[in-house]
Amino acid sequence: MTSPAHARVIYVYDAYCGWCYGFTPHLQRALAERPHLSVEVISGGLFTGTRRLPIREHTHIPTARHHVTRATGAVFGPAFLTLLQQGDFVMDSHDAATGLAALRTQAPRKTLDFAHEISHAFYHDGMSLSDPTTYTTLATRHGLDPDMAATALTDPAHREQAQAEFTRTRSLGITAFPTVLLDAGSGPRLLPVTASDRDPGHHLDTALAHTHTPR
Repeated sequence: MTSPAHARVIYVYDAYCGWCYGFTPHLQRALAERPHLSVEVISGGLFTGTRRLPIREHTHIPTARHHVTRATGAVFGPAFLTLLQQGDFVMDSHDAATGLAALRTQAPRKTLDFAHEISHAFYHDGMSLSDPTTYTTLATRHGLDPDMAATALTDPAHREQAQAEFTRTRSLGITAFPTVLLDAGSGPRLLPVTASDRDPGHHLDTALAHTHTPR
């Protein structure tokens, strides 16, 4: 059995998901070691609607961050811990997904990198993902157009793209993040990857080994 030539990993995540912050670098490494696989990142919409609340209302976060660090090695920076202590910061996943959509437009092959860097901007550097400056900083770092990034959060096309990703997440039946799927030509297949998995490549290899290349 051989691996399909155009298999695609589908990564459903949220920029404000602490477990995604810890897991994404491990997925980045796994895919860097498997350049034959492409990747699509979908924003899940974790903190929208009634869940768009001051961070103090999400009472699981202070404890969860310790679990994330132990399981994944992720470091939560002092600037984020200050936001957590103050408690009034509101996490808005629609803004975060809109910013990612805008950066993806300029450099689609770097989408997974952007996904992690956006999470890092919040969980390490304490930057708001509703602040255009966050995206101009990332755009400049990657040699992209910072002015285009600055207008991302109010751009109707990018906001609609973010909403479409939330809808797609629901259509896939996904309610937890991170989630990894593999599409080897016959539709997305859910992989048994957990948020604490430091070697997601093992699951990719196993799934591909059981996929026949069409004759």
